[in-house]
Amino acid sequence: MQEQVTDSQTLRDIATRIRIHSVESTSAANSGHPTTSSSIAEILSVLFFNTMRYKVSAPRDPSSDRFVLSKGHAAPAFYGAWVENGHIPAEELLKLRQLGSDLEGHPTPRLSFVDVGTGSLGQGLGIANGMAYVGKYIDKADYRVYCLIGDGESAEGSIWESVIFSGHYKLDNLVLILDANRLGQTQATMLGHHLDLYKKRFEAFDFNAMIVDGHNVDELIKAFNAAKTVQGKPTVIIAKTFKGRDFPGIEDQEGWHGKPLGANTDRVLKHLKSLLKNQGQLKFTIPSPTAQVPNIDITNIRLTSPPSYKKGDMLATRSAYGTALVKLAKCNPRVIALDGDMRNSTFSEQLKNYNAGNFIECFIAEQNLVEVAIGVACRDRAVTFASTFAAFFTRAFDQIRMAAVSQSNINICGSHCGVSIGEDGASQMALEDIAMFRTIPGSTVFYPSDVVATERAVELAANTKGITFIRTARAPTAVVYPNDQVFQIGKANILFSTNKDQILIIAGGITLHESMIAAKQLSQEGIGVRVMDLFTIKPIDRAAIIKNANEAGGKILVVEDHYPEGGIGEAVLSAVAEETNIYVKHIAIPRVPRSGKPADLLNYYKIDAKSVVEHVKGVLRK
Repeated sequence: MQEQVTDSQTLRDIATRIRIHSVESTSAANSGHPTTSSSIAEILSVLFFNTMRYKVSAPRDPSSDRFVLSKGHAAPAFYGAWVENGHIPAEELLKLRQLGSDLEGHPTPRLSFVDVGTGSLGQGLGIANGMAYVGKYIDKADYRVYCLIGDGESAEGSIWESVIFSGHYKLDNLVLILDANRLGQTQATMLGHHLDLYKKRFEAFDFNAMIVDGHNVDELIKAFNAAKTVQGKPTVIIAKTFKGRDFPGIEDQEGWHGKPLGANTDRVLKHLKSLLKNQGQLKFTIPSPTAQVPNIDITNIRLTSPPSYKKGDMLATRSAYGTALVKLAKCNPRVIALDGDMRNSTFSEQLKNYNAGNFIECFIAEQNLVEVAIGVACRDRAVTFASTFAAFFTRAFDQIRMAAVSQSNINICGSHCGVSIGEDGASQMALEDIAMFRTIPGSTVFYPSDVVATERAVELAANTKGITFIRTARAPTAVVYPNDQVFQIGKANILFSTNKDQILIIAGGITLHESMIAAKQLSQEGIGVRVMDLFTIKPIDRAAIIKNANEAGGKILVVEDHYPEGGIGEAVLSAVAEETNIYVKHIAIPRVPRSGKPADLLNYYKIDAKSVVEHVKGVLRK
């Protein structure tokens, strides 16, 4: 068990200084959360100046302990801790929340000591799960992961998805700290200070649970030390705290959430400074990491062998996703796949069958699935691919957008897109997924139309920064590309053309194949059609669209298995918005669809080959 390395009085003084920093910075900004920062001051003091092993000079050293502040609105206290350890100049805190300052209202990885962006509540524990999973099962290292959540955010369902995951995988290198300060934004939390109820709930999910006075540094030290001895289960420290601790007249009072202290500032600061026993330079010790984690390289990951298919064979693009994962993992053992109990449908099970150590089953908990993927990717310890039905990622949209805030490099594969999945019906049909992922800043959206393109999309995604999305289909479709086809992000390919093209058809996935059939039929009727496969919807190949449209009579027909809003059609319309001589006809799924056989649905919603022929003739009559 680790001994106390910084004396108790110094830790109490650091906690008081953290409170002073929180009050001063939020008063300078005239916004922020000083009271919720105050409730965690002793927790941060003990963690950062006694318990955690890390390097102030290298905050993201892979050998160091990790910390996730899930209740990101307590950022002033978090920043205050990094002022006290010497990493941030004190004067920088007075720029809190100002444009141009990296000390934003909630933490982001613009700061060297922040792994992930937080503040959208309920997500920190899932990310910590991913970090702890890598530490225990992949790095097999002794670094520990600490996650601090608020009692208010414990009402989030995503927290309990993550609690289940922690217990299931026996993450004994994970310590969750619950800041039970009793008060939410507008009223008391559901359980308030009934801490035994929290304890029973966590124990039901196989946590080692302890209740402590969250303002008593000696109790906190003892609890964190005890957590290090626990084997086979994660630990939760339920800390009884008070919002606005040591703010006279404000402590434990409603109505102070998210408010600087205003006219009370000087009075509170005077009181806080009177509590300091040591007015000068404090002497403390920060434990160093005990073992060096080996450096790894996750760059330049390639397929160990090229695609090997025969043109015309009927294969589902989802099957090539699993094939490509195995090839990447053979190239680099740090390629990790995560799934939400859909691995035999998404074909991620191919990687599990190749090497179970490269696969993390997250069960039917899509929010935690994405959070864990973010955590696994942190500090560049792995290349992560998360998969399930594309429709179900809508449940995790908040986690995905926060992954962009976190500057995370995660790859997402959504299978079973569109009405072409058939009889399962609308609840399973992803018809808004392209729109969703196109809105994510810096994202790359792949829509491969055959198995060759899918393998290359997976390879490109593994080497692409930011959030990537690969849209795969359930139904088998023909191989249309040669095995040696070169694919590039943002570069479209022409798959069919004649000497007298009158219209450009742009499609993807199932509708690309229907358009190819239609194009061949139209060419037999003397109507020249050019068919374009975008490959990536974002970034879109604007130059190729404009060039080919102009060469094909200035007319474009977009046919897609997606709702009209935000899909391929609107991406194309945006690309040609400033062109005055191009006409675009857009065909998509106009309403919530029905169950039916795939062929019947494609015909019913006018996106099959027969309908494409009619659409082309209709456009040419204009």
